[in-house]
Formats: sequence, C-alpha cells, structure tokens
Amino acid sequence: MSVRIFAALVLSALSFGLQAETLNESYAFATLGEPKYSTDFSHFDYVNPAAPKGGNVKLAAIGTYDNFNRFASRGVSGERTAELYDTLFTTSDDEPSSYYPLIAESARFPADMRWMELDINPLARFHDGSPITAADVAFTFNKFMTEGVPQYRSYYKGTTVKALSRLTVRIELPKPDKEKLLGLLSMRVLPESFWKNHKLSEPLNTPPLGSGPYKVGSYRLGQYITYERVRDYWAANLPVNRGRYNFDTLRYDYYLDDKVALEAFKAGAYDFRQESSPKSWATQYQGGNFARNFIIKQDEVNQAAQNARWLAFNIQRPIFADRRVREAITLAFDFDWMNKALYYGAYQRTNSYFQNTIYTANGYPDAAELSWLAPLKGKVPEEVFTSIYQPPVSDGSGNDRENLLKATALLQQAGWEVKDQQLINSQTGQPFTFELMLLSGSNFQYVLPFQHNLKRLGIDMQIREVDASQFTRRLRQRDFDMVPTVYPATPFPSADLQILWGSQYLDSTWNTPGVSDPAVDALLEKIIKHQGDEEALLSLGRALDRVLTWNMYMLPMWYSNHDRYAYWDKLSSPTVRPAYSLGFDNWWFDVNKAARLPAQRQ
Repeated sequence: MSVRIFAALVLSALSFGLQAETLNESYAFATLGEPKYSTDFSHFDYVNPAAPKGGNVKLAAIGTYDNFNRFASRGVSGERTAELYDTLFTTSDDEPSSYYPLIAESARFPADMRWMELDINPLARFHDGSPITAADVAFTFNKFMTEGVPQYRSYYKGTTVKALSRLTVRIELPKPDKEKLLGLLSMRVLPESFWKNHKLSEPLNTPPLGSGPYKVGSYRLGQYITYERVRDYWAANLPVNRGRYNFDTLRYDYYLDDKVALEAFKAGAYDFRQESSPKSWATQYQGGNFARNFIIKQDEVNQAAQNARWLAFNIQRPIFADRRVREAITLAFDFDWMNKALYYGAYQRTNSYFQNTIYTANGYPDAAELSWLAPLKGKVPEEVFTSIYQPPVSDGSGNDRENLLKATALLQQAGWEVKDQQLINSQTGQPFTFELMLLSGSNFQYVLPFQHNLKRLGIDMQIREVDASQFTRRLRQRDFDMVPTVYPATPFPSADLQILWGSQYLDSTWNTPGVSDPAVDALLEKIIKHQGDEEALLSLGRALDRVLTWNMYMLPMWYSNHDRYAYWDKLSSPTVRPAYSLGFDNWWFDVNKAARLPAQRQ
C-alpha cells in the first residue's frame, strides 16, 4: 500500500507552543500487515469481473423471522437484513482483516490513530436516490450509542463522530486505538431520514430504506423474503463490487426443520445448500438428480481459521461454577464414538479458540508465552504452565469406563456423591440436574448419547427445544444452563476478543459462558495494547488459548475443515475461491447450464 504523507498546517503554531502534526492519508487499511490490493486495483482476485447479471435464485433458512431490523434488541430478524445498508469501508475475503473504500473514498489520520477524518464518496446514494452524507454517518453512530446493544455503548464509550461538512466526517477516540478505529469503518450507515422516526432497539415489521446492492421485494413475515437487485445501485462499478451481486433476485424460504429443508432441496424447491450433517452428506445426497448431474456436489478442504462447535456452560449458575464439575461433564462427552458412529468420521475435535491457525496452543508454553503468563501464576489453572491441553480421548467403544471413573473422582472432589443412582450435593442435598437448551428443528444426534453417559454419573440432563424467538430471548437474558454455540473463526488475536471474553461484556450473548476472570482480562488488555505487533500477538494468542481451554468454560465438540455444499447445475462460480469465505455473492446464473435442466428447474 502506498501511503501519502503530508504535514498538517497549524495556524500560529509557534505562538501557541504547538508542533505541526504529521498526518497520513490512505485509501485502505489492514489490522495486521499491509492491505493486499493497491490503490489502482480494479477488482478482487476471486471474482469474475465479466460475470453476467440476471437470474433468480432460491435459498433456504431454518426457523422463522418476525422483522427487518437486524439491530433490534428483541425479535428475530430476517436473513440478510444487515446487508440492506452499505458500510464506510468493506473487507476482502482473501485477507484476515483489511478495509477498502465503499461509502468513504479515503481517510486522514495521525500516526497514533486516535482520530480519523473520512471523505464520503459524492456518488453514494440510498435506494430512494437521496445522498449519503457525513450527517448520516454521525447520526448512525449516535443512534447505536443511544439505542443499540449495551456492549456497543461500552466498547465505544467516549468516542465521538461528527460531521465537519456535508461529505467529511471525523471520528475521535478518547485514546489511541487502531483496531477500535478501524472497526468503525465497517459500520453500516443508516439513513437519518428514515431512522429518526424509528427506534433502533425495536423490531421493524416493514422493510427500511437501505443503500446496499439488494432491497426487499416481496415477503411474508415468518415464511419468505425476496431480495431484488438494485438496478441503479450507486456502487456497482466500484472495485470492491465489480463481479459481485449478480443475481436479479435472492429468495429465502423458511423451513422449521432442516430435514424437511433437505428433502425440499432434493426436490428442486431451492437452488443451493450447505450441508452441516456428515451423515446426511454421506447418505442423503443421492438419487436420480445427482446421477444425472442435475445437482452438483462439492467437498472442499478449507485451510483458513474455522468456526468450531462447543457446548457453553453458564458458569454464572452455581452448579457450573466449579471447574472440576465442568471437566467431569466434558469427560462424559464421548467424541470418538460419536464421530465414528454418528458422523462418519467427518469431524475433527475442537481443541482451541484459534482453530486451524498458528495461534493454537498445541505445545508446551515457550519463553515468550511464559513471560505473559508468569504474573498470572496462582490465578489460572496450574496446567496452563505444565501441560498441553487435549480434550478427553475415549476408546471409541461407546462404553469408556476410564473417562467416567475420572469424572466421578472429580465430582467427588467438588462435593458431589451418588445416592440411589443419583448425584447429590453432599452439603445441600441438591440433585445434579440441569437443562440443555436447543434450537428447535436443528440436528442434534449427539444429545441422547451424551445424556446417557451423564445418567451413568448420576446427572440428569433435561433437554429443552425452543423456537428461534424464545432461544434468542433466553440467550440474551442468560436464562439457560447449557447451550450449543458456534465459536466464530478467529484468524488472529484481535481486540474484538474482549467482547467475547471480557468482564465488561458479561451481560452479552457474545460472552456466552458468562466469563468474568481478572486473568483473562489481563491478557485481553495486553492483546489490545499490542495490536499490529505480529510477534507479540503470536505468544499472547497462545497464552490466552491456554487459559481459556484449561478453565473449561465450554465443552469442546468439533469442527470441520471441509466445506460441503450442493447446488442445482444452473449456477457458476469464479475459478478462484476466496480463502475466508465460500463467496456465494460472487456466483452468477448460467443460462447455458440452466437450459440443460428439466423445464421446472430452469
């Protein structure tokens, strides 16, 4: 990236004892290293800039929805509703964290990045043709600060966003923080003309005014949404959008059950499906439409950071406050048998919060890690210093007595004993009973074997399936004992980790286990302080990984480094796939392929 340096002119600097401040001006930014694409790039490497526009595509969503406001504090928003609005800058899918111009054209900032001035593209427009201005940007930030979720207000406390002119906006932080400043570049800009009359925290049962490549067309709440490509989309020819958003319409049909959705796909009710169940992939993706190549199957290895599945303990509940209890329950989860018997050996065991990256703590701590960990001795589990974290391994028989005996010993140490085949607290007489909350309609083959193993320990795990609205509400209110969660792919230790683990974000669905640990907070502070320092972040990330895994805040289930998906053969995709995304927004409708399909599927 070429960066133009220029000196800011400061009037009467000598008179006021001030020094001229050197400013940087840039078109693109990277949290780590430098942006991949130069100032004159014409399109991302993973798109086809000549992709044809047109065609209608149907997709599926599981559950239901009741509104169009992705930022509401209650209710369930529809698929893709956040993408109704463009952002100041946008990211690329072949870099871990870089930003390129969208609504904003460029930015000026001092070396410490405590503030930034952004120039808005004069062509930027909302869907009604009205211009996007600096006032809209300032309004959006203030709207999020007054009506958005509490963690947003906490994270950006003391930050100001002001319109200096019609097309220039200034962001100022209370203290220098590069990543926090860059994080605001991905803020979705709301139209003040619409949102000044609506509360951001409340559901919205009609589509809002947007600015992105698609707008809502037809819909029926809870059943489907159709998005229509904006034909005069103001940013269609910007380098970041060229070759993207090619379909004329995207329709999401809602299904209450994923098994029903799979059968609908095979029958031709929708066009593209990602498969999360290895059993379904191995046994259900067959038949005439597959044999005739009407439906194409793809199984691709993905070497990037991976989402990982965990079961989150609510450690704010007394029953899960003791680490030994959490470890004992983890020992009852027989991954090796489940993976063989239920999932065709398709999964790898989760063992890190930086899964599939160099930040995984997969060895003994080295000198650099120990330098961060040493001040925390006595405040973190001793195993952090002496052992390599490894989830329990069973013999794969489904009847691993050794792990259950270890679990029983841990429970006894924690004050639990078995009476009449029931685990009882030796002091209170309370039976060990808890609830696993599940989203209705999802695939949970592991639940009954897990429940059976816990029963052998004398633990009664009750299973509660709830609909999407109730699941979201209870998660936000922390009204659960245990819940399955997908921990997001984390390519490097960013400052965003404080939202996932920091004590100040305890009242947040993002800190799902409810962690409030001074040792974790201390490491997070160091990670924030060393943003941009790749060497320091390597050891800090591994140190944090050790502390989190050995505290056993969540039970590790699995991840997959395979992307499995299928589609009716009327779609085409670029020859290069981005490293950090499947990149479906870069696909297009292929009329030549469609002509070979049965008439009802064209």
